[in-house]
Amino acid sequence: MIRNESEYQQATQRIEDEKQRLQEHIATWKEQGFDAKQVKKLKEPLVSFRLQLEEETKAYEQLQKGKFNVFENLHGLGQTLIGLRIARGLTQRKLAKLLGVNETMVSRDERNEYHGITVDRAVRILDALNVKLVTRVEEIERSGK
Repeated sequence: MIRNESEYQQATQRIEDEKQRLQEHIATWKEQGFDAKQVKKLKEPLVSFRLQLEEETKAYEQLQKGKFNVFENLHGLGQTLIGLRIARGLTQRKLAKLLGVNETMVSRDERNEYHGITVDRAVRILDALNVKLVTRVEEIERSGK
């Protein structure tokens, strides 16, 4: 997950680099005598990696616009907290200042996607971001009732 503008810029540059690298590899493989089927097989990991980077950059762009994925039973809360910070245009440093903690703490928490965060701490972050998280409880349909 891309967490800041610097990582976003690095990822977009890496995408361009990977496109160029792929073309160079394809030319080399053809020079080495690989046929089209072999070249297709060889390039799959490189294409897959680039597509993953493209997905991550698109997700970051969506977060910047304030568009979030739905999550259930608090799975994905950490990614949502990171996304809210990004959507608010705050750096990790600024959020840390609002929370009264060290920037390295926010950086570490985000790197771990807030795994193991307490509800109280999540509320403090939401308050600092001036966001209200609304939940809805739904009963799960069970077969055999």
